[in-house]
Amino acid sequence: MNLPHYFIALPLPDFLKEQYASWQRALKDKLPYKQWTHPEDLHITLKFLGAVEEKQFQTLKQSIKTIENVHAFPLTAEPLGTFGHPEKPRVLWAGVERKHELIRLQKTIEEIAVKVGLQQEKRAYLPHITLAKKWTGGAQDLSGLKQNYTGRQTFKVKQVVIYRIHPGKSPTYQVVAAYDLTRGGDVNGTAN
Repeated sequence: MNLPHYFIALPLPDFLKEQYASWQRALKDKLPYKQWTHPEDLHITLKFLGAVEEKQFQTLKQSIKTIENVHAFPLTAEPLGTFGHPEKPRVLWAGVERKHELIRLQKTIEEIAVKVGLQQEKRAYLPHITLAKKWTGGAQDLSGLKQNYTGRQTFKVKQVVIYRIHPGKSPTYQVVAAYDLTRGGDVNGTAN
């Protein structure tokens, strides 16, 4: 039996999806990536879950409701970056500020997932927004290219979602549960 695969993430506001979609359009002809993330699929992963049985998934959905007590917070998306070899990077991404509220939220999600019996993540958490992956070409110097994509945008983290992965579809990710964070000040510090 093939179990559905899931992950927990922060959705991005439309203005950021549009910015990154324009970056992708400009870079597709320059960089030999096999997979470019559909603009509707852009997100910040908090926890990859993989295959999850239905009963465990229902328990997880219920347990995650506790994060609704977390206050919404501003977060800044940062310039272009890569993972892997500098001249043949396996992943192209936009950076995300390592703000303490984000790190604390990710740690809380990790703890909830482990309590319901899901695998603990062994790697350090590196928040990012994947734009493309699976480099297929030869070596290229990307240092000059990265300097052209440095726009920083601040947005408010107001929601955590669970996505189901649908391989072979585009967009690939489907929101199956959403949790609104407690309202707090907006990105300029005023109440809303």
